[in-house]
Amino acid sequence: MKTDVQIAQEAKMLPITEVAEKLGLKEDDLVHYGKYKAKINLDVLKNLQDKKDGKLVLVTAINPTPAGEGKTTTNIGLSMALNKLGKTAITALREPSLGPSFGIKGGAAGGGYSQVVPMEDINLHFTGDFHAITTANNLISALLDNHIQQGNELNIDPRRVVWKRVLDMNDRALRNIVVGLGGKPNGMPREDGFDITVASEIMAIFCLSEDLEDFKHRVGEIIVAYKFDGSPVFAKDLKAQGAAALLMKDALNPNIVQTLENTPALIHGGPFANIAHGCNSILATQLSLKLAEYTITEAGFGADLGAEKFFDIKSRFGGLNPNATVIVATVRALKYNGGVKKGELGKENLEALAKGFANLEKHIENIHKFGVPAIVALNKFPTDTEAELNYVLERCKSLGAEAVLSEVWGKGSEGGLDLAKAVINVCETKESNFKPLYDVEDSIKDKIEKIAKEIYGADGVDYTKACEKQIANIEKLGLDKMPICMAKTQYSLSDDPTLLGRPEGFRITVRNIKVSNGAGFLVALTGEIMTMPGLPKVPAANNIDILESGEIVGLF
Repeated sequence: MKTDVQIAQEAKMLPITEVAEKLGLKEDDLVHYGKYKAKINLDVLKNLQDKKDGKLVLVTAINPTPAGEGKTTTNIGLSMALNKLGKTAITALREPSLGPSFGIKGGAAGGGYSQVVPMEDINLHFTGDFHAITTANNLISALLDNHIQQGNELNIDPRRVVWKRVLDMNDRALRNIVVGLGGKPNGMPREDGFDITVASEIMAIFCLSEDLEDFKHRVGEIIVAYKFDGSPVFAKDLKAQGAAALLMKDALNPNIVQTLENTPALIHGGPFANIAHGCNSILATQLSLKLAEYTITEAGFGADLGAEKFFDIKSRFGGLNPNATVIVATVRALKYNGGVKKGELGKENLEALAKGFANLEKHIENIHKFGVPAIVALNKFPTDTEAELNYVLERCKSLGAEAVLSEVWGKGSEGGLDLAKAVINVCETKESNFKPLYDVEDSIKDKIEKIAKEIYGADGVDYTKACEKQIANIEKLGLDKMPICMAKTQYSLSDDPTLLGRPEGFRITVRNIKVSNGAGFLVALTGEIMTMPGLPKVPAANNIDILESGEIVGLF
């Protein structure tokens, strides 16, 4: 089998103007970044406001395992299969981060014969959106430290600066640093640190903004520090929002590329799914809904994180009404959840499969809690036995979820035709009664406990003493009436990554509440969540190279 990069390099790409023409877009609607990449002018969305939206399908998954699930691959393959069946479909994805690409996770351009291309560009610098976000974020940091240096008119407490610098790279040495060393000319010494760019609040704002003016307003509302009297300091107090918006004026236009089979793909934004909301931009999704009959989008990690935030944060802010949800699962991953070690996953084990199926069962239940029909895409592997596949398919149907086999990784659109037919059938015959899980006017604790109990299956929530003080202060400042963005491990329904399957009898511990006031949500941190990842012992970067011929090797 060829590598992903080899398959991608052999793709017969169409000029991006021809891909855009399929959606009714004209040359003047595009800003070109070479022959195969472009940005779509946001005026297109304004001009299509009166057009009826197409169907919106969310692709999510069970909790991720080392066995792999294939969520992005399924998303891309489904969009291609829908086009093959005569429907106009767009795949709407997040942009990959350089950190994971050079670290251990890899990129986010799909795999096998279900990829978006040009894959190398998408996984590297793409159209520069992340560089713009990095620069806008760090401009605010520079203005903040300069204000303190130039007399500190706002009475900022240097010990209570909460705004960090960012870099789109995995670099653990930057997690905790000291800035301002070297004497008075170099600023006020203080503790600081770096987050990865995808963890920046600028990224979250970028993906939740309606337009440039909304982006500018949201940036102004970012809380960057606290004064000596405990009151918040906003980015607008530093007069930072105008320059930040200028840096982002081009980045806000959604990017258009294509799949291996020339299906249009809008790839825009990429917030972390455990510490942010893990979805592509609202702008790209809204534009897709106006341009195509079907928009196939995704949310990061398992449904307990990505799908919950897609429903409770993105859909709430964007006025979205999802028609169906595809939950991606594999026999291998379910057996892993049932206690089988990675090296033994190729052997038939119906007992472990039945035990691990509980994880998928919970995710199906959760999707139904939001009033959205669920379809299970069972990614087929060569080692799966007929008995194992039939077990999963029958169990899903007994839970009221359509379930079909998917082979898009090895067969492209041909391997996703059954899934596409199931999606069309559900979208055209079943009504979606979407509703968010909670009311934003509820108290912080009520919102957190509803997510923990309803979605994770926890018995309750515990709060550290420091967190109790934070909640009281947030309520005092009147910043509590916002959605909750839960930050927890992606590997378990609980906050303990070792508890696989469907854990019971556990409680969630919230240790910190972070106010993302510009983004418009509160981040509740559980467990140990890294906002700046580190590289593994053998980083993927060690095997990546570009040859004298220009061929890229080792990327995937």
